[in-house]
Amino acid sequence: MAWMYILKCADGSYYVGSTKDLDLRLSQYQTGKGSRYTSGRLPVELVYAEEYDRIIDAYAREKQVQNWSRAKREALINGKPELLPALAKKKFYKNSHLVE
Repeated sequence: MAWMYILKCADGSYYVGSTKDLDLRLSQYQTGKGSRYTSGRLPVELVYAEEYDRIIDAYAREKQVQNWSRAKREALINGKPELLPALAKKKFYKNSHLVE
């Protein structure tokens, strides 16, 4: 099995990753050995995870979610996938006015 996961760091930021062993990876983060980004933002909390049969699928999902806005990540974390399409729309401004 493989996992795509989202961690919430002590500073409120999110970290997205993937792994074959979620428990081991979480313990690595808590001891400061998970990543450079999270090591300075301890403690971290697992707030979301998706299970996959293959690591390549978990990694592909990780890359997708890494490119998402904070609002989209929070919709996923909070179990509100119906909000994702609207949050995916780009907002454009012309002369300081929103144009959709």
